[in-house]
Amino acid sequence: MSPPAPKPYFAAMESTRSGRLRDLAQQIADAVPVEIAEEVVLTGSVSRGAADKVSDIEMLIVTLGEPDLEECFSLAAAAGLTDLGTWGQQGVPTKRVSGYRDGVPIELVWWSRAHAEATVDAIFDFDRSGTADALANGVALRTSGLLAEWQERLSNYPDELAQSHIEDAALTWGGFAAAGLLTIIRPGERLSLLERMVDDAIRVTRIVFALNRVWQPTTKRLADRVASLAHKPDRLAERIEEALGEPDPRRAVLLMTELQADTVALAPDGPNVIRARKWLSDAREILVQQQRQR
Repeated sequence: MSPPAPKPYFAAMESTRSGRLRDLAQQIADAVPVEIAEEVVLTGSVSRGAADKVSDIEMLIVTLGEPDLEECFSLAAAAGLTDLGTWGQQGVPTKRVSGYRDGVPIELVWWSRAHAEATVDAIFDFDRSGTADALANGVALRTSGLLAEWQERLSNYPDELAQSHIEDAALTWGGFAAAGLLTIIRPGERLSLLERMVDDAIRVTRIVFALNRVWQPTTKRLADRVASLAHKPDRLAERIEEALGEPDPRRAVLLMTELQADTVALAPDGPNVIRARKWLSDAREILVQQQRQR
């Protein structure tokens, strides 16, 4: 049974929350000196108008030069953020500062303009991060025109790039005996089981978004993000939830395998996709036989 559609009351709550957080983000953007930052972009659920009571504010700040982390901390503090911290790899062009303002968690990502341009270029060279989705759905809080230029480029998802993402996502579905899947449903192999299934689920979503020429988002709010896609297996998000939550290892892997098979059935032919179709069919038959023998 399909889950009920979101009630207008909750949609209105999200819209109101997004508006409040956007206003707060604008205050932070306005506090960063214009001679330092030429572009400030609101990203994440707030930029899409989908913020709820646990949503944070995510922002990209594009600077003329490359500030060091201490300078980013100082600018964040001057913008009213408290309890400052950082995350991720240090000593790289991307600087990250986290904190709170008015009790709301804030994440600021700092790029120099040169790094920003290189990062956007990398999207079309098989980058697999969520950068494209963040920028495509970003909202400019201050702009010199950069975000509009990036979004214009991102409005075209090249066919050859989509094919590359699809083929790469299907890479692990074959190349070893399909019966090898039985090794992760043995007692005591829960970690291996979940590791494999989560990877498979993410690969399924990569194929689906590439099929629809939509830049890959994070896995958060998956049901909402796939709802409008034209090309996808039936009940995509619900089947992933069902498979990952299934306590019986054999049935869990079978559910995921069937979803994978339905996904590659939609994909254009390619070496990995063709191999995956046969391998997944074999794997499903083995798992069905195992179920019957229990």
